[in-house]
Amino acid sequence: MPSPSNHSTTCEKATVVNVAVAVIHYKEQYLLGFRNAAQHQGNRYEFVGGKIEASEDAKQAVIREVAEETGFAIHENTIVKLGRLHHDYGDKQVSLQVYKIELTAPQYEQHKHCQYGLEKQALTWVTKADLLVEKYDLPAANKTMLEWLKLPENITITYPLSHFDDHSDPAVAWLQCHQEKLTVAAWVYVRTKEAGTEKLIAQLTRARPDIHVIVPHHADSQFLGTDTHVVAHHLTHTALMQWFNDAQDAAMPDQGISSSHPLIVSCHDADSITAANKLARARLQQQLPPVVGSFLSPVLATQTHPDAVSLGWETWSALAQLSDIPIIGLGGLSPTLIDQAISYGGVSVAGIRQFLSSQKPKA
Repeated sequence: MPSPSNHSTTCEKATVVNVAVAVIHYKEQYLLGFRNAAQHQGNRYEFVGGKIEASEDAKQAVIREVAEETGFAIHENTIVKLGRLHHDYGDKQVSLQVYKIELTAPQYEQHKHCQYGLEKQALTWVTKADLLVEKYDLPAANKTMLEWLKLPENITITYPLSHFDDHSDPAVAWLQCHQEKLTVAAWVYVRTKEAGTEKLIAQLTRARPDIHVIVPHHADSQFLGTDTHVVAHHLTHTALMQWFNDAQDAAMPDQGISSSHPLIVSCHDADSITAANKLARARLQQQLPPVVGSFLSPVLATQTHPDAVSLGWETWSALAQLSDIPIIGLGGLSPTLIDQAISYGGVSVAGIRQFLSSQKPKA
């Protein structure tokens, strides 16, 4: 489509192209293609994918595109929906439905030395570490996908401070417990509602500089310390729905919501997923750090909230399919259930008791 004239008083709406994207990997090796100079966003690397035809859904399209471009038959592989996102390049708008596919060892061995795809495009395998530090130049729309890929399979949630009320100094007991039991390099959502949360977080990260913390969206960064490794801010279900109810349109500012870090939100039902989707799109439009994940809970019954009605895997999976952002299972889960969560449409699992190590981490 020709670019709108600078003298035009009306803006012609760009065509929206619906695309299925395949993030193909084998363990820590990820497959990238290279766009030639004549293509839109040429001379950049890209994930495998292409336009969704009118006769197919996004999952069918990603299976077809992968077969046409690489020869991989992935219809029997686990295909996990990461999310959906929209990006405006000015001359073209794209709506991307993104899937993550892990190859089997035989598939990888068969194709790991192939330098070109079936459409003569250059292919290369890159490490996840190099991919995430943006060593490879990807189209702008792919930046959010890289943020999604940073989510680990397991996220630990801290005990509430009230869990240690029988100790003479609950804060000291809380700190000692998590300092000793958090696994190495863990992602940790510090879920404390009491005043002084920032002080506790700063103390914990000084004692365990290897961990990556998710903090409440209202946490005061002034008191966290510059050495605190904050990877995301968390928005509770209540705060999310308050934002949604106050929002007049998708482009309005995030009233009081952190604009300095990616967000992880909490959802319990279809209404909150709708709110999360709207917030995710608004932040992309405002070029703010994206919403990178949603705790969808409770999957199963929990000791922490025994009266809460659990979703069950089937309902949880159906809700996950409505989400435009990666889904994290929460509620009655353990790290061993990650494969089950993936098979039902999630990318990660989170919890408290089962996610804390019984052994003190090595120095």
